[in-house]
Amino acid sequence: MTLADPNAQPAAGPGGPRRIERAFGFVKSVASLLVTLAITFLGLLAITFIIGRVVPIDPVLAVLGERATAEQAEAAREAMGLNEPLWYQFYVYVLGVVQFDFGKSLLTARPVIEDIARVFPATLELATIATIIGVAFGIPAGVLAATKPGSWIDHLVRLIGLMGYSMPIFWLGLMGLLIFYGHLGWVGGPGRLDTSYEFIYDLDVPQRTGAILLDTALAGAWDVFRNALTHIVLPATVLGYYSMAYISRMTRSFMLEQLSQEYITTARVKGMPEWRVVWVHALRNVMVPLITVIALSYANLLEGSVLTETVFAWPGLGLYITNALFSADMAAVMGGTIMVGLVFIVLNMLSDVLYRFVDPRART
Repeated sequence: MTLADPNAQPAAGPGGPRRIERAFGFVKSVASLLVTLAITFLGLLAITFIIGRVVPIDPVLAVLGERATAEQAEAAREAMGLNEPLWYQFYVYVLGVVQFDFGKSLLTARPVIEDIARVFPATLELATIATIIGVAFGIPAGVLAATKPGSWIDHLVRLIGLMGYSMPIFWLGLMGLLIFYGHLGWVGGPGRLDTSYEFIYDLDVPQRTGAILLDTALAGAWDVFRNALTHIVLPATVLGYYSMAYISRMTRSFMLEQLSQEYITTARVKGMPEWRVVWVHALRNVMVPLITVIALSYANLLEGSVLTETVFAWPGLGLYITNALFSADMAAVMGGTIMVGLVFIVLNMLSDVLYRFVDPRART
């Protein structure tokens, strides 16, 4: 019998090189993702910087007013760094954005980052509920339409989707306010709360997240919660209808393609129940492109709800950017634009991560 050498290193198992290769691949993919995000964010900053320079609004006159003297304008231009070369101005701009310094708003006299932190939760709350409505109704409608092409169900789903695309969203909001608030009184009016409940929310409810429904539920302020719910249901439904029209249309298209594949025919020949063929096998294979559709729809609601927020006097990011643009407050406009771009970047990154959980092929 031979004795083992106590100084010998244990032999690597057959899975050792494979684990090292997987770890290296993971690090490589993360590094590639971070580089892509950095380049995309830098491009976003370059676009917003160029827009801020080509817009026919003089930032000096916006600060001092049109009655400022030439000496005052020149001193302000020098203090704001506008006499420096463009490359240096862009460098200072990027350095400030990286440090979350978007400048001060002329409209509110507060730092733009504080204004965005105050108004963005309202937009996030509205867009999230609208997306849930769009997904909850859009995916089943698209699946049912795909399983019965040419039927009355298919025509109805397509008609509803076409109406959602065709009718202006501000008109839907105005009609909704006229009917459900003005005549029937089923929902609350413009704003996030009635005036009487705003004082209760500001004084008695800890504002942990800025989302009224979540804050009031955590605090147990159910009277304020119900009032906030009556105010958000109509704008969220209007935006949700717009989202549902897009999601149902794309779901129907994806499902029609999958239901014509050979693996679906094989599953049916083997006697598999139709509900399992449709709602498990076919729907699972369309979830990867659907994730992108839902993410883009969510991002569009976060940045494209300007008209809805204006109609419903919803104090969100869209209304903030609109008011800043009308007031020539370019620091607020550019800060809000950067926030919108960040939303798209983050949602695209999250959709890429979700691919790995939905599609096993992406993990390899």
